[in-house]
Amino acid sequence: MHFDTVIHDGTIITATETFRGDIGISGGRIIALAERLAGGERRIDAGGRLVLPGGIETHAHIAQESSGGVLTADDYLSGSVSAAFGGNSSFIPFAAQHRGQSIDHVIETCGARARRSVIDYSWHLIVSDPTPEVLEDQLPRAFARGITSFKVFMTYDLMNIGDGGMLDILTVAKAHGAITMVHAENNDMVKWMNRRLAEQGLTAPKYHAISRPELAEEEAINRAVSLARLVNAPLFIVHVSTAGGAAIVQREKLAGTRLFAETCPQYLALTRQDLDRPGMEGAKFMCSPPLRDAATQEALWQHIRAGTFDCVSSDHAPYRFDESGKFSAGRDVAYPKIANGMPGIAARLPYLFSEGVMKGRITANQFVALSATNAARTFGMKRKGSIAPGMDGDIAIWNPEARRKVTLADQHDNMDYTPFEGMELTGAPELVMNRGAVIVEKGALRAAEGQGRFVPRAPADLTARPGHIAKELDPAQNFGAPIAARSGGPA
Repeated sequence: MHFDTVIHDGTIITATETFRGDIGISGGRIIALAERLAGGERRIDAGGRLVLPGGIETHAHIAQESSGGVLTADDYLSGSVSAAFGGNSSFIPFAAQHRGQSIDHVIETCGARARRSVIDYSWHLIVSDPTPEVLEDQLPRAFARGITSFKVFMTYDLMNIGDGGMLDILTVAKAHGAITMVHAENNDMVKWMNRRLAEQGLTAPKYHAISRPELAEEEAINRAVSLARLVNAPLFIVHVSTAGGAAIVQREKLAGTRLFAETCPQYLALTRQDLDRPGMEGAKFMCSPPLRDAATQEALWQHIRAGTFDCVSSDHAPYRFDESGKFSAGRDVAYPKIANGMPGIAARLPYLFSEGVMKGRITANQFVALSATNAARTFGMKRKGSIAPGMDGDIAIWNPEARRKVTLADQHDNMDYTPFEGMELTGAPELVMNRGAVIVEKGALRAAEGQGRFVPRAPADLTARPGHIAKELDPAQNFGAPIAARSGGPA
């Protein structure tokens, strides 16, 4: 057989298996796995290294305007380069619809911006204006293009679509085989807390950490799950930050609910004490949901180990520590006017590997599942997320013994800080491939701008998630009323 590339003598790790062997890649795809493979126009010696599927980042805000009009610092070139240095071969950033915008315009804009990417990409649509035209025409058209996930918000006045709007989105998504993602926080709880804190003059960045209570997340997760169960639609809870929220996810998964969820490294690595810094330094650590405490960190690690979470994603939201980002509304402002979010796309996998695998919290196989395989299955990237014949040649070769301190320079993004600065990590990707092409090697970028491709995605994999049929929506029990029926797609 002819191989463009042979990766030899590595320890190959998938979500289920660990073995020594060689990988043969040709035409951008893996075409052979064996104990020994001869030939190859290029032979890559992986001796003493771990050969893993390239990571899939499923939660990143790249070249995206916030509802307040603030653009994230990373475009598709810098964002994809940062992702690649972090061991990723593909990512799915958000394409955000704001009030009054058409979905078609959003996709066209993101398509133009994404042409600079060095890794493969798709998008999750953010829907904030679910008009009849959006629901009945534009979202189905987006699905036909292979964009099979939509995100909605239960907080932020300019993004929150209400419970009724969520039911409409869930119903359309289900009819077309798409999955709905949700930012789950109780909007009125948050607004009430903001008012009470403001009345007492408590407006420094550290008070952001208590302005969004754990109960606000837990109530909203429970409500979102109930809405999804009513119409038996798949649901993905993003950035779970509380033990109570994780427990709800675990409970519902055990019950067969069509539910997926993620948490993020910042909730494992940082606490609310990081916001209590001199001056405005705490603003660097503002994200929503906010950082919690050490007890919550331990609970989240337990849920990662137990399989509650399908992914550990970065929620990369890069707002610089200046007037272009965090302080777009001014420096001397109350915390609600400071841009929310922090960077982390390059730190996600090195942190999870170091603190998870190297400290014995999770296995290397679980790491692969959390970093790539589950994302591919959940979001319909059929040729990614594993190492097997026919899959894309998306590979990351890791040195498990590499030791380094996190620095801003290592992130390769457009940011002026990293919240993980100075953390000592063990294990790092040394070579990363996208469709058989080396994009990062020994600390150097090998990719060309724009070599990433759009990946049309299939429907979510709902295997082993039977779901629930509400009596009131079951034609056999509700006098035949087709309440949740929509044209097209699976039931």
